[in-house]
Formats: sequence, C-alpha cells, structure tokens
Amino acid sequence: MKPAPGVVLAGALVTALAACSGGGPGEAGAGDGDPGTVTLVTHDSFALSEGLLEAFEAESGYTVKTVATGDAGTLVNQLVLTKGSPLGDVVFGIDNTFASRALEADVLAPYTPGTLPDGAEQLGDGALTPVDQGDVCINADLTWFEEKGLPLPVSLEDLAKPEYKDLLVVTNPATSSPGLAFLLTTIGGYGTDGFEAYWQSLVDNGVKVVDSWEDAYYVDFSAVEGGSRPLVLSYATSPAFTVTEDGSETTTGALLDTCFRQVEYAGVLAGTDNEAGAQALVDFLLSAEVQADVPTSMYMYPADPSVELPEEWTKFAPLAPKPFTADPAEVAEHREEWIEQWTAVVVG
Repeated sequence: MKPAPGVVLAGALVTALAACSGGGPGEAGAGDGDPGTVTLVTHDSFALSEGLLEAFEAESGYTVKTVATGDAGTLVNQLVLTKGSPLGDVVFGIDNTFASRALEADVLAPYTPGTLPDGAEQLGDGALTPVDQGDVCINADLTWFEEKGLPLPVSLEDLAKPEYKDLLVVTNPATSSPGLAFLLTTIGGYGTDGFEAYWQSLVDNGVKVVDSWEDAYYVDFSAVEGGSRPLVLSYATSPAFTVTEDGSETTTGALLDTCFRQVEYAGVLAGTDNEAGAQALVDFLLSAEVQADVPTSMYMYPADPSVELPEEWTKFAPLAPKPFTADPAEVAEHREEWIEQWTAVVVG
C-alpha cells in the first residue's frame, strides 16, 4: 500500500483483528493497558477479509487494534519518531525500500516464526518477516489510449517522449513507498550518474508528483472518474482490480518493463508491552488462511509461493519477468542522498 500499498478495496480497512498466542492474553497491549489488546501499526492499505478475522477472533483471546498511519514511508517515519514509546506492539507494511531506515533506527525486536514459507528471507536478523510481495509499475488506462489512437508506452524511455506529455502521475519518494520504488527503478535503469537527467526529462514532459498512491490512483488516474492522467504509478496487480464484469478483459494494464519488486514485512516493535501477542500476530499473518487471502484483500502476491492464485491474476496480473531490484545495504547508504538529488531536480 502496499500497495499500499497494493490496491485498496473501499471500506476494507480493518479496525479490529484477533491474534492467537502461546502465552495467552495475559500481556498488556502497548499504550492502553488492556490485557487483551495487541496494537497493530500499519499503512492505509492493510485489509483482510472480515470473515477470516472473525473466525480467528473466535479462537483467540487477543483483540488487535489497528493504527493506520498513511503510506509506508509515513509509517516508517512515525515508527522512528516514536522510538522508545512505540505506537503499538507489532507493525505490518514496512517494505524493502524503507526497511533499512527502520533497521538502522532499531525500532524492531527480532522474532523468527516457527515456519517460514519456502524462499522467504527475513531482514535484520529476524527483525522483519516477509508477508507479501508485488511489483510497482507504471499502469495505463487502456480505454483512454484506445480511444485516442495512441500506442501504449513500453519502457522508461518512452515515458519521456513528447507524445506522452502531461499524461503521467507518480508519487513522491520521500513520502511514498511506491514513489521510492520508482526512484530506484530509474536508478536501476539509468545508473546513479544518469537518473537525475532522466527525471529532468520527465519534468520537462509534464510529470505530476503527488504525496500518496491513493491520490495518484483515485484522484488523478483517468481510469477513475474525475481523473485526467492515463499513466499512473501503481502495481502489476492493479489490472486484476479493473477486470470487466464478465471477466474477459481488464481496462488497465501494467507496463512490465517499468517494474520494481517490492516486499512487505511484519515485525515486533521494540519496547512493546505485549511481546507474546505481537509474535502471535506475526504468526497469524503467515498462516495459510491469511496468505490465501492476501491476493483478494490486499492485491499483493503472498509470501507463500504455494498459495493458489485467483484465475484473473494469471491473465491480467503477472509479476514482471525481469523487475528492477536494489541491494538493501546500498539503499541504506544512499537513500537520503538519492531523495535529495531527486528533490533538487523535481521539486526545486
């Protein structure tokens, strides 16, 4: 959200969850003194199916209260600012573009679940556990391009061409995890010596920058009523959300040569008063039931590769065959520097 992280389903933001714990509901939740409460700090795109959570609550003594802080970038900023007096007990939604900042600030306590999905790799010696993944890509309003008779752009280079002037909206890498992912995409594509010139070409071509994915997709994207820009920074899974009623086609498409592979993590917050409950909630997010629910609730790929995906995903939401990636250590070393360079070019 993420997404969103992934695509947000209207009205699906969870306000009460439940988590099981081997230690039972005898630990106090952070901040409110309620022995049955575990507080989950997350981004605005967190959502799980209501029936699943109710069933989980029936077999658990913990009630999980959610605190949504905004985009993943804002989420991490809030965790750093409240270090020592955490907003909650457990976090979900830190992604691999902002993970290094959270790890550097020591806002997380190590915890390794008993069972990790095949291929899932923790970060920070167990501080962050992968829950889902997806590709951040430029999405196109296929209907708009068909009506205008304009060929779809394919590559990063295409986005700066005159025929696509004033058509693209992206998000700020200082406030948005998709925005930072796209900045890393351009660094991957043009190198540390060439990405500033590329961004200058986007600025000259009328790129619009907003603070959050929600604003970009739901306000500016032409596939949504009222929007005017047919190119938006979103996710490879977003086209599965815009499938027609008969399921035969989608009205949007992801440009798979513009993608960055994003991974979202959960972790126990350092200083929690309810470590047992926080650990139980991390286990819950990796459970078979939650992992199977991730595609339809958060429009991300589950961390567990054995989960059977919805049929429309195989048609309309494939992962990019060759996504851009970044070394977390390199991101940790240069993130602020790159954002400052981007800001100087794009914001001024």
